[in-house]
Amino acid sequence: MTKQQANWSPYDNNGGSCVAIAGADYCVVAADTRMSTGYSILTRDYSKICKLADKCVMASSGFQADVKALQKLLAARHLIYQQQHNKQMSCPAMGQLLSNTLYYKRFFPYYSFNVLGGLDSEGKGCVFTYDAVGSYERVGYSSQGSGSTLIMPFLDNQLKSPSPLLLPALDAVTPLSESEAVDLVKTVFASATERDIYTGDKLEIVVLNAEGIRREYIELRKD
Repeated sequence: MTKQQANWSPYDNNGGSCVAIAGADYCVVAADTRMSTGYSILTRDYSKICKLADKCVMASSGFQADVKALQKLLAARHLIYQQQHNKQMSCPAMGQLLSNTLYYKRFFPYYSFNVLGGLDSEGKGCVFTYDAVGSYERVGYSSQGSGSTLIMPFLDNQLKSPSPLLLPALDAVTPLSESEAVDLVKTVFASATERDIYTGDKLEIVVLNAEGIRREYIELRKD
């Protein structure tokens, strides 16, 4: 009889999907609220979106314990920045801080896959997309999480971001209006929920524009 090896992992994947779309004067960040492990749903009402600054929010998929630790560290670093500079971090500055924070832990990484969305210093929408060890890129739209393989081809088809190799570099913002972007996000999540068992229950949509932050919720399928 073969001896069974007990395997333990410090990580888990709690599933869920995140999407961010940048426009000329807005940014839409959305995520579902289901948190799972294996074939079990732990909760149907867990927000994956965290406000880091007045014009910057982060949506995270992956291992939610690591995500929570990362959010706490970023909040502490942002507080120190505000006390030293007497102002809030801009979204691009927060993007660089998140990259540095993830890269610092590259040998025992935060198992989190993040999209950062907000407005830059000119009031334009900006989206930064990350891997688990801090490699990042400014893009017009992005998706992370268990449903990202279903969502990204849909967004590519609808939005066709310009190649980063083009010279002179073109703006990464999408041509959609704010309401069109919100409708597109609702469509991609309704579609992903049909095929991905880790995405569902409810969709949280955060819209950032010059007026501030607005939240919307819509129901997704629960099975």
